[in-house]
Amino acid sequence: MQTVLIAGGSGGVALALAKRLQGRWRVVLVSRQPEQVVEPFGGHLVQADLGTEAGAATAFAECQRLAGVPAAFINAAGSTWLQPITRTSQAQLREIFQANFDTSWNGLKEFVGLRKKDGGSVVLFSSIVARVGVANHEAIAAAKAAVEGLALGAAATYASSGIRVNVIAPGLTDTRMAKPLTGNPTFREAAAKQYPLGGIGTAEELASLADWLISAESARVTGQIIGVDGGFARIRPLLK
Repeated sequence: MQTVLIAGGSGGVALALAKRLQGRWRVVLVSRQPEQVVEPFGGHLVQADLGTEAGAATAFAECQRLAGVPAAFINAAGSTWLQPITRTSQAQLREIFQANFDTSWNGLKEFVGLRKKDGGSVVLFSSIVARVGVANHEAIAAAKAAVEGLALGAAATYASSGIRVNVIAPGLTDTRMAKPLTGNPTFREAAAKQYPLGGIGTAEELASLADWLISAESARVTGQIIGVDGGFARIRPLLK
């Protein structure tokens, strides 16, 4: 059984992943706030912040101690910020990049250092707002676009080492982080209508795709940015 390190442990997507993979993978779940992980998931829980180099080093060292060298790394850590550029300070921008980009950079750097001889799989998370202009998303769009650029560059660099790097770019997803939005019935109904397939996404849908991306079934898939957004980023259906 191989080991997977999942970052973002207190979020809905990471926990859904941990639950889905238990029994088939040795799961190490990493969280800045482990006390918020209140549901059992059948793996190891490590307190660390991949937003810093030291935190990422701690996370991967603990992973090796508890479950061995990870064959897969999934970064579901992140944050959101719905404000225009004029209402975003430099300090706030830095926090957004640390939560969304630095966690991916630091985690990926640790992972490839361990797996250059043996290959492996990396899944990072972006957002549809990295590729579709959505009002009041300038900061988060910039951070997620940086994640996509990082993934494409790393996929090219480490393909010869057998390391695959892919990105999942979801639309609005019903998670705890999005609860201030999705918990408002009026907003939820209006948001759902923006997606060609209707409705909003679930953490389990994202976990299912990430599961496939780290499996042998996706052995020929790398350098891909896969939207899970109900068609929002790519299609415009006929108006009724």
